[in-house]
Amino acid sequence: MPVLFEPFRIKVVEPIRLTTRAERESLLQQAHYNVFRLRSADVLIDLLTDSGTAAMSDRQWAAMFHGDEAYAGSHSYYRFIETVGALTGMPYIFPVHQGRAAEHILFHLLGGPGKIIPSNTHFDTTRANIEQTGAEALDLPIAEALLPESQCPFKGNLDVAKLEELIEKVGADRIPVCLFTLTNNTLGGHPASLANIRAVKKVLSRYGIPLFLDACRIAENAYCIKLREPGYVNRTPWEIAQEIFSHADGCFMSAKKDGLANIGGFLAVRDVTLVERIQHLLILWEGFPTYGGLAGRDLEAIAQGLHEAFQEEYLHHRIHFVAHFAEQLRRTGVPIIEPPGGHAVFIDAARFAPHIAPEHFPGQAIVCALYVHAGVRAVEVGSLMMGKRGANGDHIAPPLELVRLAIPRRVYTQSHMDYVVEALAELYATRDSLRGFRLLSEAPFLRHFTAVLEPL
Repeated sequence: MPVLFEPFRIKVVEPIRLTTRAERESLLQQAHYNVFRLRSADVLIDLLTDSGTAAMSDRQWAAMFHGDEAYAGSHSYYRFIETVGALTGMPYIFPVHQGRAAEHILFHLLGGPGKIIPSNTHFDTTRANIEQTGAEALDLPIAEALLPESQCPFKGNLDVAKLEELIEKVGADRIPVCLFTLTNNTLGGHPASLANIRAVKKVLSRYGIPLFLDACRIAENAYCIKLREPGYVNRTPWEIAQEIFSHADGCFMSAKKDGLANIGGFLAVRDVTLVERIQHLLILWEGFPTYGGLAGRDLEAIAQGLHEAFQEEYLHHRIHFVAHFAEQLRRTGVPIIEPPGGHAVFIDAARFAPHIAPEHFPGQAIVCALYVHAGVRAVEVGSLMMGKRGANGDHIAPPLELVRLAIPRRVYTQSHMDYVVEALAELYATRDSLRGFRLLSEAPFLRHFTAVLEPL
């Protein structure tokens, strides 16, 4: 692979506090073996999430000084609307404080008991916001998405045949919307192809079902289409994204990912009949529609960040940085989900720690051991995050047991990732010593954020 050249210079640095293994053992115990409970100051390299953790550019910081903090009708709102409108083509756009706020509003309006909302795969907050209304969040990934070693370039695709079968079986009236998550974070951060998006839209149009996008990583998905899908090599990522949005009836986005901002997002629709209903809930839960829970400076940062996220130099580095990290892990023998996506590398926890049963959270065992061994914080995406309890209290495991190493944008260098590779290789060599966990306390939704665990 050619030398990776960062298309930026570093102006400001933040020191990393080095900790000892004994300190980390104590800190993890105090956190009840849940890395969400750790203080960031006690983490050496933080790969917990790529959400809201990007390093903003000098132009974003400069734009924030132009933030208009007027309660209603600020010029920052109009700059934000102009940028989002040019990208999405959506006529009605509502700022929100982050993606899950848009999910809350949308599914409060469209969800409810008896409703089914299919997707390629729902992410955790999306699923929770759907299910808390009484609706069912149903995943319809293609078969290749569940094969960790498959090299299918678009494992984020939705199974079109299963979608049509579902509609015929339950009736279109029970499916208020179909959701496409771009990229498909939960099963490995994989992109979806434009061919698949068009095929899904064609089926939905026949039945009058709207298509919505979870577009938080739309730039990365667009660049993967440019690299992997025939016919798009000469198109810009921005143009590819515009074509993706052209097939959607609405979308929501956490701008904390491909908006390169630390907070914020939006909900956008084409259906004028939804506008007034959205506005009412937005005012109730988020704020006046021209600020939506955000400061004017945040709207400015998002407007600038969206343009930067689609720059080809940035995306080339971003995608190849992740691919290089995956290749280094592959060489050590650490089992990963193939091929790497745009924002993270996913460890196949079931192959890494096959001696730990799903109900004892093999991914969490790896996450905790990695923190103790090297001070690196990752996140489990398996039975703790995505698992459920059956009617009789038995454990229902998700299709994959994963550990996600999410890479913040423009934050870490190659030497940081070399350190992570070395730490995981050492951990993999002693993997038989890993032990699982018992869940002591859990919330009814999104239990992984606050769960209390103890080692077996």
